[in-house]
Amino acid sequence: MKRPNIILIMTDQLRGDCMGFAGHPEVKTPYLDTLASKGVVFDNAYSACPSCIPARASLYTGMSQRKHGRVGYEDGIAWDYPHTMAGELAKAGYYTQCVGKMHVYPLRNLMGFHHIELHDGYLHYNRRSDIPYYENQKTADDYMYWLKQEKGIDADVIDTGLECNSWVSRPWMYEEQYHPTNWVTSRCIDFLRRRDRSKPFFLMASYLRPHPPFDAPEYYFDLYKNISLTPPAVGSWEDTEELQKKGRIFDSITGPLDPEQIRQAQIGYYACITHLDHQIGRLLQALIDDGIYEDCVFVFTSDHGEQLCDHHLFRKALPYQGSIHIPMIISGNEARLAGREGTVCHGLAELRDVMPTLIDIAGGKIPDSVEGKSLMPLAADPKKRIRDYLHGEHSFGERSNQWIVTEHEKYIWYSQTDQEQFFDLDNDPHETHDLMAEKPMRAKILKDILIRELAGREEGYTDGERLIPGRRPQNCLGHLRKGS
Repeated sequence: MKRPNIILIMTDQLRGDCMGFAGHPEVKTPYLDTLASKGVVFDNAYSACPSCIPARASLYTGMSQRKHGRVGYEDGIAWDYPHTMAGELAKAGYYTQCVGKMHVYPLRNLMGFHHIELHDGYLHYNRRSDIPYYENQKTADDYMYWLKQEKGIDADVIDTGLECNSWVSRPWMYEEQYHPTNWVTSRCIDFLRRRDRSKPFFLMASYLRPHPPFDAPEYYFDLYKNISLTPPAVGSWEDTEELQKKGRIFDSITGPLDPEQIRQAQIGYYACITHLDHQIGRLLQALIDDGIYEDCVFVFTSDHGEQLCDHHLFRKALPYQGSIHIPMIISGNEARLAGREGTVCHGLAELRDVMPTLIDIAGGKIPDSVEGKSLMPLAADPKKRIRDYLHGEHSFGERSNQWIVTEHEKYIWYSQTDQEQFFDLDNDPHETHDLMAEKPMRAKILKDILIRELAGREEGYTDGERLIPGRRPQNCLGHLRKGS
């Protein structure tokens, strides 16, 4: 049987509920809805360490955060793994190309790809004055370099005045064709023109949006600015003390204090999503025109979500659904062979599962280092399961957190403060009511799982019998630093 071309459509900071097929009442995503209708949706997909660097480490290696060593966000730590997603697909005979965000170190690390056209967004680390010329983002990032050629040497993605982690939003200042979302699609389409047609290909279309800055072209802002938007969810367990302190800081973890600025952040985020969707549609149409759309398998996902002012919180790294719940779709040739178009699988999926899934589709050999599981058996039979629970975490100062989630429930432990939370996700999907005091025995079942998961960890989070608060969290585990 002819092997399919494989296209991984990767987004950054896209919540698992902010698409039409996911039931969002306002956000419009006709092209993603199409992929969902022609494939299998995994509605319990998660990012086990929800920020860009550790999440992508799981994606590229198929490992858990404990094994790849990145349990928080830290730039400048070398990426050197024996097996990578693109490298294994290359071994299986695929020509591999990434367009867009990689977020690895060094900046131009190929991570097994034959070729990369890079746009990592605005990375503060790679803009520092002590970064070598060849690692400086203004030189090494292909989109940044191109934009300066097109619009002048001083042109930059933050000419709007927006910061790359901010809730402030406004429309893009240049013509739409110069937007980084359009650039990724344009370069993907050019890859179709110049590819080696004797080989199957693996294309990773890696979009930065809807990660801030919220700067979609004005047309997309206009779609949302005059409609009533569902307000963010706020739990009965939350208070406004931190919001009062930080709600006027442009990149605060709380989001804005001003309700109108909350609405503007929603508009900007939703505008970026629909703009992204239309550019994905542009890529799909190019595949149709090329005559290969029917020969392609699509996997669609995101590295993590966005709190978007739920519970007076913004950005990611926290254990709530807005941050950790991500979209996951398998669509196209392989999904249709299974006869499961338009179905939903409730089994737990995670970013580490993408690599073995793609290797499975390609007919390659999954390395022993991979801890994730192929999702293809679940695509064929959505009643199957590959795990009963998922352990997640993120080092984040006083908010460093550990959590266990199942298809139905979630237990959270804040390792520095010893705060615990327990949520019934079936009846309270927005986590508005903390059941820790009401269902302590149910919570203890997941707490005991967390104790087992943390046994032997170098931070000393547990002695095997209990959780020990106050242990110093690390962004990278010791074995990773030794290899750097």
